Amino acid sequence: MIVVDNGSEDATRELLRASPVPSQVHLNADNRGFAAGQNQAIGKSSGDFVLVLNPDTLLTPSFVREALMGFSTGPRVGMVAPKLVRATDAFEIPRREAQIDSAGVFLTASLRHFDRGTGERDVGQYDCMERVFGPSGAAAFYSRALVNDVKVGGEFFDESFFAYREDADLAWRARLLGWECVYVPQALAYHLRRARPELGRHFDADVNRHSVKNRFLMRIKNVTPGLYARVLVPATVRDLMVIAGVATFERESLVGLVFVVRNLHRVLAARREIQSRRRPAAVPLWRWVGRRSIALGPLSPKPP
Repeated sequence: MIVVDNGSEDATRELLRASPVPSQVHLNADNRGFAAGQNQAIGKSSGDFVLVLNPDTLLTPSFVREALMGFSTGPRVGMVAPKLVRATDAFEIPRREAQIDSAGVFLTASLRHFDRGTGERDVGQYDCMERVFGPSGAAAFYSRALVNDVKVGGEFFDESFFAYREDADLAWRARLLGWECVYVPQALAYHLRRARPELGRHFDADVNRHSVKNRFLMRIKNVTPGLYARVLVPATVRDLMVIAGVATFERESLVGLVFVVRNLHRVLAARREIQSRRRPAAVPLWRWVGRRSIALGPLSPKPP
């Protein structure tokens, strides 16, 4: 196991030293963000598959074995989304009234992304293996082939995101490059999620700032003219709402918009690289808008 400590100020480092689990531990002097920390850990790894994992997740004993089965469903499958169930605030496994945390990520007509089933009572409605847009970054499996293929500027996750939305950005980019994601409900984990969409404006200011910034970074890099033409009205309305909200009652997020403007040349360079490498997809990207899942079926040959 590879652990990157991003400048923690609690007892994490003492716990790591005392842990009996064999680990490669890398201690950063400061918080480089989720994206950079994950890239650092992935760069130290060498296996055929990579599990990106938040520290507030608890895996069931068969998690890894079941998740790896997802990659065998097709040669273009490079992402596997497990079934995440919410843990209680005390990080206890719920015995009754379990709630879904994530059954994969889906994309809306306003180009927002949400976790499938989040907050819903788990009554088996997400117990079928199927294709989804992408996995939640709380617990996501990627093949080494995908990791090596989708890097832009040497980065797997875009480090300018720092944290939040980097999982959806990666899924979008991977799909543009011809990769698929399969949801495997048998791969079960529990997640203590504190940043939830329903909290809205009650998020920490840093969360809101990165969320605003990353929404536009993701869009600029990945959206294609054909897709944007289909979602022009809802996406534009949502953009205007976000900008108006920042200009009025969430002014601390102006820094995020300024970041996008100041780094636009670099973002556009990343866009040119991504768009120049686009490959045919088994499922056209526009079909994912508003779709929570697509049944498993024959997949095209693996991209070169």
